[in-house]
Amino acid sequence: MYKVFLVFLLMVSSIIAFSAIPAYSAEVTNEGSGVIKGKVSVKVRKYKKDSVVYIERVEGDFPPPQEHAKMDQRELTFIPHVLTVLRGTTVDYHNDDDVAHNVFSPDEVADKMNLGTWLSGEVRSYTFNKLGNAVMLCNVHPEMEAFVVVLQNPYFAKTDKEGDYEIENVPPGEYTLKVWNQKYKAKPKSVDIKKDETVTVDFKLKR
Repeated sequence: MYKVFLVFLLMVSSIIAFSAIPAYSAEVTNEGSGVIKGKVSVKVRKYKKDSVVYIERVEGDFPPPQEHAKMDQRELTFIPHVLTVLRGTTVDYHNDDDVAHNVFSPDEVADKMNLGTWLSGEVRSYTFNKLGNAVMLCNVHPEMEAFVVVLQNPYFAKTDKEGDYEIENVPPGEYTLKVWNQKYKAKPKSVDIKKDETVTVDFKLKR
């Protein structure tokens, strides 16, 4: 009876000790961080969506996620149309159509890669190690087009169909805020983020 009671105590102690260990969180938060939000406007409405607003550079190291990013080829369309990743991220290209597809890029950011042509259900991968943007094309279907934007830090956001964006968890500091758009441009803007502050920065895109 004493041995059974002792085993019971050991089990209870183990449960209490385990519950005292804080849960792991994959999201890194910055104490006293700020928010940058705003709107990107442009005359041609369809280009409001999928602009990338980003901080050009933030001090520190930002290792890419172990989990691969994903770009589908579905109904003869790249999905998403714009994929934003950290430098060093591997992107998996899926063929979800019933026809053969190819992925290639003429841009130096992607090392002018050509992943070849593959059939439905297959996946090819590429790791982006250079900063900048690269167009993704399919030489089987020349009407297909997408973009991969490779950044130095995780403080970025894509605009919605109304041109709105929001970058959360920004550490306090002075930064240069930029916009990437597949057709239009905007001048960079300086932004000073203070503790627990929300700053509004709007951009107007032009040719």
